[in-house]
Formats: sequence, structure tokens, C-alpha cells
Amino acid sequence: MNKYISLIFSLFFLGFIYAQEQKNELLLKYNKTIDSLMQISYERGIFNGNVLVTRNDSLVYQKSFGYTDASEQTKLTKKSIFNIGSIGKEFNAVSIIMLIEKGELEFDDKLSQFGLDLPAWSKKVTVKHLLNYTSGLPQIDYENVENEKDILENLQTLPNLLFEPGTNYNYNNNSVFLQKKIIENVTKKTYQEFVTDNIISPLKMKNVVFDPYFDYPNITRCFDVDKISCENTSTSKGWLWVSIDDLNKWITALHNNKLISRVSLELLLKNSYFKNKESSLGSSHDSFALHLHGGQSYQFEAAFLSELKNDLNIILMSNNKSKGFEITHSLYNIMKGKSFSIPKKSIYRQIRSKCYDNIDLGIQYYYDLKKSSLDIYDFGNPKELNALGDDLVASKKINESIEIFKIAVSEFPKNVKAYNSLGEAYYKNNQYDLALVNYKKAFELDNTNIKTKKRIDKIKNISKNN
Repeated sequence: MNKYISLIFSLFFLGFIYAQEQKNELLLKYNKTIDSLMQISYERGIFNGNVLVTRNDSLVYQKSFGYTDASEQTKLTKKSIFNIGSIGKEFNAVSIIMLIEKGELEFDDKLSQFGLDLPAWSKKVTVKHLLNYTSGLPQIDYENVENEKDILENLQTLPNLLFEPGTNYNYNNNSVFLQKKIIENVTKKTYQEFVTDNIISPLKMKNVVFDPYFDYPNITRCFDVDKISCENTSTSKGWLWVSIDDLNKWITALHNNKLISRVSLELLLKNSYFKNKESSLGSSHDSFALHLHGGQSYQFEAAFLSELKNDLNIILMSNNKSKGFEITHSLYNIMKGKSFSIPKKSIYRQIRSKCYDNIDLGIQYYYDLKKSSLDIYDFGNPKELNALGDDLVASKKINESIEIFKIAVSEFPKNVKAYNSLGEAYYKNNQYDLALVNYKKAFELDNTNIKTKKRIDKIKNISKNN
């Protein structure tokens, strides 16, 4: 009898060893394929940052590519801390849910309850509206505010909402600012203190910091396509910078119900009002099988794609914004055994300098490359031309931006962003008739865009008065 037991145990042990070897071989195969993709992406100049892939608590791949800033003096490490843009908004949303689960807050609580001295419209805006960006609040007026005091004062003098709460969608940072103020009102702590006590410390997140100073340890600084450092300031406080390992801790804890319940997680993963709009946690499939979120701030870019059932996390963080989202999806396809594409070189990066020096020569260079190198450069992504046009606008090269946006609408006649951007460039150039034509086209393609409708109405009023 003991012999049979020993034999069964030995067979079981051998089977376990074999399964582990098969698993290790598969992980090694993934690792090699991912490394090839990332090396090519780095060599093509479309990724400078950190990447991490984990599955079922096993490390599949982790590596750093490039430098902490434009000087290229210090290489990135896994401890490097990045601005993660809108992904940071997950922390305030989950904090709100934690308070709701404790019974200290309710979804239907009105904004007027929290002592912020806001106008009458605050009696109609609920916590739920803020979480789903359906409050009717506009974007922060960045041209006229410099700090949190200004933001609050601006809201206190806001006469009307853009729309009746719950009837439309407008992604904005005023909603995020007010969520943090609600957390502070309820807990009698600063937002930073609450997140530290209830999230950062329990999860043992070690390389994180709120609103870091310039030379904070392991800090990264963003830079543009010409290796020029970009500014990195914020009008509001409470933005969490994290390392890639700590972001992985956050995602894993969230999906394994270490912070909030599964019911609450699914509620946050799905916009409660509009099926096709982002939620506080980014986006998810109806089955909640996948969780996707991305964030951008100046030239910082972060993206993750997570498969909840298989505990698969794919995370990219960059301080030199380029093709992070495309690379993330290619990595996911590798992990699923599907065909994947190697991201092409950025046409925006290639022609940017020439367009700044001489727009006509830059445009000619664009068309020359399209004839000779269509398979090398990314001509099929409207974000490329839109990004270049936005850069030119930011540099007050309005006429040059108009020429780029004209190409964008010609190449991508169904791209709403291109028409909106061309309309805005014409508007800044006081060419109101042409601005109106392009804004109307954008609104035809997406009649839910409140900002476009407001701009159309404003131009019509200008035309009346003239």
C-alpha cells in the first residue's frame, strides 16, 4: 500500500515539475518576444520609459529604456517615479468609494453639503455625477487660474452648468478637484493624508510621492521630440507620482478587492450614465474582463491594460510621449498568442523640426516620405498630425498649425479632433467663417461634444455683433 502511495506521490511530483518547466518555457518565450518589440521601439525613438508585464504574480518582463530627462545623463531604473496623468484620478475615485462603503458618504449626496460656498447649481450635482463626469461642470479655466484658491473661486462665481447634471458627459478636472475637496471635508484630513493612510501605507508602496519638488529622489522629467525639457506644473495639488512596481501593486490590489468590493469596482469600471464614455477608472468591457486606462501630462504618458480573470498586467510609463498606447496593445497580443504589429516610426517626430523652421519645406518632406517610406512611418494614425498641429499652436505658430490641420482633415475626413483643431486654429486667427465651417463639421461627426457646440454659438454671436 505504501509503495502505491509513494508511486502516486512521485507521479504527482513529476507532473508538478513538468508543469513548472512548461510554464517557465512559455514565460521565457514571452520575455524574448516582448524584449524584441521593446528594443525596436526604443531604437526607433518611439519609447523612452519603463515597462512591466506580470501574470498570476509571476514576473514575465521588466525593463527600463532610456533616460530620466533630456540631458541623457542618468538612465531610468525600475525605481524611477513618473507623472501618470489621468491614471492618478483613480486614487480619488477609489477613496470616494472607500468612504461610501464605510457609510461616511453616499452617491446621492449633493455638492452643496460640503461647505464649499458654491452657487445654487451645487444642489443638483451629486457625488455620482462627479465620478462619472456628468455633473455639467466645465473644464478648469487654465488660462485664468494659477492655484487651488483660484479654482475654487472660479467655481464659486460660475453662474451656470454646461448642462443639467446626468444628461450629458464632459470629462474635466473640476470634477476631480471637487472629489478631493469632498474627501477632505468628510475625513478632516488632507487628501494626501487620507490616501497615504488608507492606500499607500497598507499596500507598502515605496516609490511614490505627491507633487514632488524638482530634485526629488528617482524623479523623472519629461522632454519633447527635440529633447527639450518641458514644464511640469499643476494648478491643483494631490497628484501622485509612482514607480512602475507601485502602480502594479495598486492595480493588483484593486482587482483583488483589497481596497474596495468587487461590486464597487464594477460600478467604477463602467460609466453609470453613458455606455460609450470613460469611467473614473478608464474603460472596461461589459464582462469586466479587461481594464484599460491611460494618462498624459505634458510629455509624460502612462498606460496599462489588465486582464482581471488571468491577473495579467501590462504597464508602460514614459517621460517622452509617443506610442505608449499602441505598444501596450501589441504587448497584450503577444501575451494572448495573437499576431501583433511593430509600431512604426513617428511621422510627427520626423517632420517636426522642418515644420518649425519652414512649414512649406516641412509639408513637402511629409509627402516625400509618404511616397518613399510608407511602410516605415506611421501615416495611418490621425494623432500624429494632430499632435504636431497642437505643438505649433502651443508655440503660437497659428498659420503653420492651420496648414498641418488642413492636411489632417484631408487625410482623415472622419476625425472629429482634426476638424475641432482646425476650427480652433482659425478661431485664434480671427478667421471666424472658416472656424465655423470646421466646427460645424466636427459637430456633425459628434453631436454630443458640448465644447464644440459652445464654440459654434460663440462664433455666431460674434458674427451677429459684427
